[in-house]
Amino acid sequence: MGREAENATSVTITPDGPLLLPGPVEVTLPDGTVVTSRRFTVALCVCRRSRIYPWCDTSHRRRTKSAKETR
Repeated sequence: MGREAENATSVTITPDGPLLLPGPVEVTLPDGTVVTSRRFTVALCVCRRSRIYPWCDTSHRRRTKSAKETR
């Protein structure tokens, strides 16, 4: 585990939010397009509501919870 742990990328999973990764990050989209963010920390959208997908624009905050989820 020694060498792999040294080169591991840290990913933070946030409750009801994006994946946070140390930047810079290069993402390959399903159509083959490659997009890059050079920010210090990059927020990747996992809800697919973002208008700037694959980057998070906090659209997940506007989601209303169903009655089943609030129980």
